[in-house]
Amino acid sequence: MFQTIQNRIALISVDGDPSAKTGQEEAGGQNVYVHQVGMALAEQGWQVDMFTRRSSPRQATIVPHHPNCRTIRLNAGPAEFIGRDHLFDYLPEFVAEFQKFQQQQGLYYPIVHTNYWLSAWVGMELKKRQPLIQVHTYHSLGAVKYRSVGHIPVIAIQRLAVEKACLETADRVVATSPQEQKHLRILVSHRGRTEMIPCGTDLQKFGGLPRLEAREKLGIAPDAKMVFYVGRFDRRKGIETLVKAISQSKFRGEGKLKLVIGGGSRPGYIDGMECDRITNIVAELGLEDITIFPGSLDHSILPYYYAAADVCVVPSHYEPFGLVAIEAMASQTPVVASDVGGLQFTVVPEVTGLLAPPKNDLAFADAIDRILANPSWRDELGVAGRERVEIAFSWNSVASRLSQLYLRLMMQAAEQYQNQPQIFAA
Repeated sequence: MFQTIQNRIALISVDGDPSAKTGQEEAGGQNVYVHQVGMALAEQGWQVDMFTRRSSPRQATIVPHHPNCRTIRLNAGPAEFIGRDHLFDYLPEFVAEFQKFQQQQGLYYPIVHTNYWLSAWVGMELKKRQPLIQVHTYHSLGAVKYRSVGHIPVIAIQRLAVEKACLETADRVVATSPQEQKHLRILVSHRGRTEMIPCGTDLQKFGGLPRLEAREKLGIAPDAKMVFYVGRFDRRKGIETLVKAISQSKFRGEGKLKLVIGGGSRPGYIDGMECDRITNIVAELGLEDITIFPGSLDHSILPYYYAAADVCVVPSHYEPFGLVAIEAMASQTPVVASDVGGLQFTVVPEVTGLLAPPKNDLAFADAIDRILANPSWRDELGVAGRERVEIAFSWNSVASRLSQLYLRLMMQAAEQYQNQPQIFAA
């Protein structure tokens, strides 16, 4: 007998474990988004189960986060790390395990919110087997990504086909910025139903820490010119651009410039190899004395790094949204970001930070130096950034808008499935 609770929802993130530490390989904005959305929805009364793939035999099957929210890890291929480009063949097992979990627990999820193209395929397959509402968030579009990389993987054809099919068949696709919404229409398909709901950030976690207090905690000199990056070690994140920009900064010779590159890496994996490459570039440019690699930054220490920085740099080649930018803005730290994707939406040039052309280290150097040279303007940008985040980018507001969307779709589905009221009614 299934428990048919109206406010039960499944968030599916096959490749992005909501319990993973940010900065680990392939653990970034998607993981944060799923976890924070799940928690915020739980606070608003939804029963939230977040499904992901088991990537280690030591991982717990169920991780509780809140009385109404938990992570559930399903078997899909060997219990080890597998890169996103090599997961597709294991998705049928994930679908089977999801349905098995429902059957064993006596649960039914009237709404499935899928994240990234791998989960989109899972959602579409589930929809063939049982009545459900599928909402989808892309997090990254192959149609955009493959225009900015030199090597296009074999899985690209499959990914592009799935992304198109999902846009055309999902009950709703959530775009996180106007730029992404435009890309969906121009590059993926003119068909399908989209709604723009941005990502959010934790206004209590980020903000409220004085810069000098944060620097004392981290051992950063009060008069240092601190430039901060945090995220995955991935070529698409543009860390090389940042390092080269710092090598050309006019503050380099003053002895006060400090570059902090935060993020986790594992030797032998893609992120570990990229970390090694960046470390070598730092050495080649003679920046070892001013560069710090603190490693993976958990949620207890990350706010101190944002607060301590004079400027946070997001040099990505492409970002559908860019959570780091709004985390920095919430911390009253101005942002220098690539003039691409969702960063064009989150960062307001000359108001909350500056935008620069991607891969252009000279432009990044100039933008960073403009902020470092004017502490009073730096503070003005920081205050404006905090105000923008408070107005537009709290997780509570994101969850409220998603809740309204889910409820509208459930009402529509109840009319469509009048002969199956037990599925879509309380």
